[in-house]
Amino acid sequence: MAWTVGRCLLRERLKAVDMSQQELADKLEVKVQQINKYVLDKQKMSYQTAANISFIVHCDMKDLYEWIWTE
Repeated sequence: MAWTVGRCLLRERLKAVDMSQQELADKLEVKVQQINKYVLDKQKMSYQTAANISFIVHCDMKDLYEWIWTE
């Protein structure tokens, strides 16, 4: 039994704080394409990136992804 990481919830978190992907990219000093990779589940965030994003969008790091319990 273990938790596995599901889909990225960044799109929903950005919507909740009325922030665009471009605005987040600017705050993180990365290209918007990188943020889009996270949103589209093409790449997982590093621990450091998740910590920075969670601070910016005012949520817990665990709330950036869906978590699935598998038995």
